[in-house]
Amino acid sequence: MKKIIALCLLFFLNFSVFAQNDDIWISFWDKDTTHIGFKDKKGIIKIEPKFMGITIAHKFENIIAVTEEENNKWKSYYLTKTGKIAGRDSLYIFDNGPDCENEGFIRFKDNKTDKMGIFNGEGKIVIPAEYSNITKVRNGLIIALKDAEKKQDGEHFFWTGGKEFLIDSNNKILIEKFAYNDDLNFYSLEKSKEPSKDPIRDNFLGVDGQYYSFINFDKEFTEWLKNNLLKDLSKANLEKHSFDKITYWKEPEGWINSPKAKFVNQNYTYLKLKLQDLKNPKTDYFVTSDGLNQFIFESSEYENYFNNCNESKEWIYPVKSIIINPKNKNDFGQDHIQFLRTENGYKLISVSSKKENTLK
Repeated sequence: MKKIIALCLLFFLNFSVFAQNDDIWISFWDKDTTHIGFKDKKGIIKIEPKFMGITIAHKFENIIAVTEEENNKWKSYYLTKTGKIAGRDSLYIFDNGPDCENEGFIRFKDNKTDKMGIFNGEGKIVIPAEYSNITKVRNGLIIALKDAEKKQDGEHFFWTGGKEFLIDSNNKILIEKFAYNDDLNFYSLEKSKEPSKDPIRDNFLGVDGQYYSFINFDKEFTEWLKNNLLKDLSKANLEKHSFDKITYWKEPEGWINSPKAKFVNQNYTYLKLKLQDLKNPKTDYFVTSDGLNQFIFESSEYENYFNNCNESKEWIYPVKSIIINPKNKNDFGQDHIQFLRTENGYKLISVSSKKENTLK
């Protein structure tokens, strides 16, 4: 026991000499690009390259999931900036990758019980592993599913039954019967004695008798599209509601970035025609929601829209794609017009046409 304590203390001291909570460390590869370590912003090495496998964090803010090989065996755990190890062999894995910190919290899974919980940035359990499934912490809020039954459908599994709640990071129930919903902006929370009358908000009655309301991304985008863009399809307004760079597809080059003024000017006829069609009730189109594609939008101006693991922060910056089907049912292909939600409203960010080389 004394040996274990001594080893843990030594590990802690090696990290705590350098760890600073207000400093973000950046990942880097060793010469063979087989192991990952972390440096501070000045280039000082904080952790020598030792991690492998599913260590996906590009930035180390408070707590990360890591794996390393030791004596021909893999070990996985959560690591804090002070060097504390938590949740050995308890990584929460989804879609072939571990969880990534959000707001100083990270999810874990108790493999013995198949239940989930949450660590804070100090590696302490703030939400015990008593839930079937939980979301990331978003504005201090979590959607939690309890006592559900896991069922398998081929290679995938899903949950049936159970109870859903909205809880806070102290595990306090705020709203009962709170169904999972990707369309809510949890950072827009408002509390009131009466339901909000704002048409783009969804209301929920809390256990405290107060109404919790959140902006619904779909309702927000529909209203914005109608009132801010479709009412004025001038070049100036299109440019106003465009990202600094617009990405478009062209054969054989593939995806190309163009300054917004140049793109709008050169493709104005196409954009105006397609957007005008949305006013026609006979136009066959639909809107989908997703995150920004990290394999296409790689440069620094998009950095704010991805988390420390380079995953799209679609819970606050969703991409709304307008997908327009051809008028002639015998034609193939679709037109895609994408808008990214930013701090300054929705911005046109990507366009692709069913007709190759239409855009320039």
